[in-house]
Amino acid sequence: MKRRIIKKKAIIILLVLIGIISFIIYLNVRITDDNSGFTLKDNLRVEVYSEVKVKDFLKKIDGKIIQENKINTKKLGKQEISFIYLNNDNQKRRGTFEIKVVDTEEPLVWINNNYSTPIGNDPELNKQIVCVDNYDNKPTCKIKGDYDINKPGTYNLKFIAKDSSKNKIEYSFTLNVYEKVEAPKVDTPKTESTIVSESPSTNFNDILNNYKNKSTEVGIDVSRYQGDIDFKKVKKAGASFVMIRVGYQVGTNGKYKLDPYFKNNIKKALKNDLKVGVYFYSYADSKKEAKKQAKWVIKQIKDYDITLPVVFDFESFNAFNEMELSIFGLNEIADSFIKTVNDNGYDGMLYGSKNYLNTIWKYHTEEVWLAHYTDKTDYDGDYKMWQLCDDGKIDGIDGYVDINILYKK
Repeated sequence: MKRRIIKKKAIIILLVLIGIISFIIYLNVRITDDNSGFTLKDNLRVEVYSEVKVKDFLKKIDGKIIQENKINTKKLGKQEISFIYLNNDNQKRRGTFEIKVVDTEEPLVWINNNYSTPIGNDPELNKQIVCVDNYDNKPTCKIKGDYDINKPGTYNLKFIAKDSSKNKIEYSFTLNVYEKVEAPKVDTPKTESTIVSESPSTNFNDILNNYKNKSTEVGIDVSRYQGDIDFKKVKKAGASFVMIRVGYQVGTNGKYKLDPYFKNNIKKALKNDLKVGVYFYSYADSKKEAKKQAKWVIKQIKDYDITLPVVFDFESFNAFNEMELSIFGLNEIADSFIKTVNDNGYDGMLYGSKNYLNTIWKYHTEEVWLAHYTDKTDYDGDYKMWQLCDDGKIDGIDGYVDINILYKK
């Protein structure tokens, strides 16, 4: 009996000790809510889609931040932010504060100063004028002013675009409605010879001499528009790579078509030891559609040695109005295509001109194929490949071809 009592006391003492130790551990590891160890900046507003961290909102902190969650700025409105910091007494504290995600960017409008239409013909200005927003899928875009397509004259109009955050932009423009005039018939005298002037072109050999070095390669991109290509001559001319159009989408929600010259182009290019990449011309209006397109492309190229990027090529910006996409939404569509490509072992890339890279593709984080037709680009973003002309002439191709510079890693 005495032993049993001693044993019970020992167990009780042990449990008490365990409890005390557990409480001490709890006191040491617990995280106390404490906003006294830091001060905040005056402006706690942040632009939508921007990349920010907790430290960007702190004026001063007594200690150091040891844990923070990624701040999601994809949704407008107030958002509570919490983080863990170690104060000067080496104690963990949880800090919280509230930020506001805002959109201060005006809608983007592509508009001409003047439009002309013959009498009786509807110019459909709302289709010609592109109006998109960084955040809203469908900003409010309207034409202010009266005009009559059945009455000749010059009409002074105003285009107004406004988004849900009340950001507004206005453009003045004119619409000219004119009478149709029959052109008089003129008898053109026949001559024995006709003088034909050649259009200016860019010689591939000149590009090779000016841009080829230890850090670059020079190549071309092709599709059915180049017709039958003699890749043996292309290789001999100094090209080291070729970007080949694998296919295209036939308009918004359209089917995918294989470029009729794709198989012939890729087989002959590889046979002549040219490095090969491919691109797909897209009208994708959703992430799901872009992912589907990427899988279709991968299926077409799986039996070939693709060592250069697989490129998302979207140039159908006039379809923006009917697609009802935000600028950020289109960037997510491109990312969906590229991520699917990357996940399947290829290198994804985005194609874009300097203007569109600055205005439309500004949220992208992937590698870029820049299109800028000049001898010295002033695009200040990063790019892996540069398409510097569309009037190139190279032995092996009848007609013009795009010439590209590839930058080695």
